[in-house]
Amino acid sequence: MTKGEVVSDHVTKGYRDRLDEGRRAMAHLIHVWHERNGWSHKVLPALAEALDLGRVHNSQISNLRNGKLASPGPEVFLALGQANAILDAGLDPIQEHLSEVHPDLLKVLKVSAVPVISANGKPLGAGQLLEIFVGLAPLPPGFDWRIDPMEAAALSAALADCLCRGQSWRQCRDQLMSAYPVGKTQRRERFAAVMAGLRDYSAEELDGEFLDLHATYLSLDGQNGATPAAFLDELRRRLPFTATLSDQPE
Repeated sequence: MTKGEVVSDHVTKGYRDRLDEGRRAMAHLIHVWHERNGWSHKVLPALAEALDLGRVHNSQISNLRNGKLASPGPEVFLALGQANAILDAGLDPIQEHLSEVHPDLLKVLKVSAVPVISANGKPLGAGQLLEIFVGLAPLPPGFDWRIDPMEAAALSAALADCLCRGQSWRQCRDQLMSAYPVGKTQRRERFAAVMAGLRDYSAEELDGEFLDLHATYLSLDGQNGATPAAFLDELRRRLPFTATLSDQPE
C-alpha cells in the first residue's frame, strides 16, 4: 500500500468502521486457527499459562472468536504472539516441560499445532495481531479465502467430484483417506462424510480445512491448482453457476 493509498483510506474510512472490520477479521483468524488445528478455546490459554507467556483467559479467546471482545489488554496479544512463535519453532523445545506440567495439553498439540504465518513465512507476533485487530493490517494469506456461506454446499460437492475423479466413494475411499493429511479423528470423519455426499462443509469449515484439502489434491497428483488460491478457482469453475457473490459488482 502506497502513502497516498494510506491517506485516502484514512479519509474515507472512520475509526469506528476500521475497528469493526478489525474485530471481524480477528474473529475470523481465531476461528480458522482453531478450526485448522481442531482446538477447543482452552488450548491457547493453557499454553500461555504453562509457559508463562502472558495472561489470556478461555472467555477472552471465545469472545475474540465471536467478535465480542471490544478492548482486550496488551497481555492478550503478547500471549497469543508468543504462543504462535513457540508453535512455529516446534514442540521439541517445550515437550519435556509440558509433559511435566500439562501432559494433556501436550497430547493435543502433538495432534496439531499449526501456527499463523505471515506472507513472508514468519509467525505473526503480538504487534501484527494487534494491527489486524484494530483494522490496520489484512489477514495473512491462507486465512481469508472469501468463501461465502451460499456457495459452501456447492463447493463441497465440487470438491468431492474433483478428488474422487468420477469414482464412487467406495472405489476411492482408501486412496483419499491416505492422501488426507489430518490425523484428528473428528476431522477425518467429517472429510469422509463430505466425500461420500452425506454432508457439506460450512463456509467456516472450508476456511479452516482448505490448506489440508489442497494438500490432499496435490497428493493425488492434481494438476490445475498448484497453489491453494488456484485450487479454489478450479473448484469454483466446477460450480453450476458462473459467478459467486465475490464476483458480483458492488
